Amino acid sequence: MTDHNDLLKSLRQITQAIDLYSRRLSKETGLTAPQLLVLQALARRGREKPSEIARAVSLSQGTITSIVDRLSRAGLVTRQRSETDKRVIDVVISAKGSARLADAPEPLQKSFVEAFNALHDWEKTLLVSSVQRIANMMNADGFDAAPILDVGDLSRADRSD
Repeated sequence: MTDHNDLLKSLRQITQAIDLYSRRLSKETGLTAPQLLVLQALARRGREKPSEIARAVSLSQGTITSIVDRLSRAGLVTRQRSETDKRVIDVVISAKGSARLADAPEPLQKSFVEAFNALHDWEKTLLVSSVQRIANMMNADGFDAAPILDVGDLSRADRSD
């Protein structure tokens, strides 16, 4: 029978895999995984309200505001008044943002999703319930977390998104 050390070792390995991908993403593009997801959402949809971006990438609106601030300072997105309601500000990907997105590697979660989808339904259910139980045991089940594989923010200036 395995013990808690085997589980903790596996959790550390998962964290390391995510961290390595995040470092590669940051090195190659200067973006964090959440920033990449926001740019991808904007590229798919054109212009978006921050609340719509938050729903699309499963992050809080406050987190989106912080990410958009950083992307805007980097010239990757702009804020523009809505064409239909001048009280509303939309976020629009810039040409520089589109170019940065084109150079980005595939998200780590893409290979994970492909492998997960190849499992039998009972295996998926077992994995999800087990990991949810682990999150609960670690008092982490109440954290605001998006379904993206990222270990914190790797931006050089701030570590909040």
